[in-house]
Amino acid sequence: MLFNPTREQVREFFVTAWNKQRRHDVLSALESVASGIVLEHPEYHALLESPDILTREFPPEEGGTNPFLHLSLHLAIEEQLTIDHPPGIRAAFDALRRKHADRHRALHDMLECLGQTLYRALRDNSSPDSHTYLDLVRHRAGLPPIGD
Repeated sequence: MLFNPTREQVREFFVTAWNKQRRHDVLSALESVASGIVLEHPEYHALLESPDILTREFPPEEGGTNPFLHLSLHLAIEEQLTIDHPPGIRAAFDALRRKHADRHRALHDMLECLGQTLYRALRDNSSPDSHTYLDLVRHRAGLPPIGD
């Protein structure tokens, strides 16, 4: 089953997971992953605790990063690594982690590749190309492309 949450649902999910983490409440498995991602981004802590966060806009013209987009991409990557999809993404990530000797930096490299892939799909009005995405990650890791 595909899950396609609204913008409001995504925001509520991260805010709820973060609040539960701060209160030491019991977290679902997905909330645990999400709150772990938030913990790695202290620059978003106060923002997620602000009263207007659920309605605040993050226009690209302002030059900042939309924290919910950033956190959501991290969550997507964690899921990809868990299920190794696209096939080979986990090995490419492991190579990136060895290259940087820093898991979070490797994740941010992957995030850039995923963002590029999603941008191209939106621009071309097509589905994201998992082969191109995997090749982008492999290139960042210093690995050869997988080919077709």
